[in-house]
Amino acid sequence: MAHLINQASLAELTLSVCTGALLLAKAGLLAGKSATTHWMDLDNLASYPDIDVISHTRFVDTSDDTGNIVTSAGISAGIHASLYCIEKLIDSETMRATAHRMEFDID
Repeated sequence: MAHLINQASLAELTLSVCTGALLLAKAGLLAGKSATTHWMDLDNLASYPDIDVISHTRFVDTSDDTGNIVTSAGISAGIHASLYCIEKLIDSETMRATAHRMEFDID
């Protein structure tokens, strides 16, 4: 877990896909933050009382509250969240070109 904590502290943005949020929670990186995960594991994520678990959403960006972490609900939601991160870190043109190349309908 120390390596995960260290890497997250160095990263401009940390993205977890699906149940990767549980690793971030175990490392304490989601304490005091909002997050989501795959619907089958929302209860597991909610077992960490200091996380505001958001259901029925594709991804959650904590940049608006207390951090620089994006968590996604599932694998396909992870693609959507990844494209969101490209737009956030680079620009919408690059995000749209990436989505097009992947044949992912972002609209």
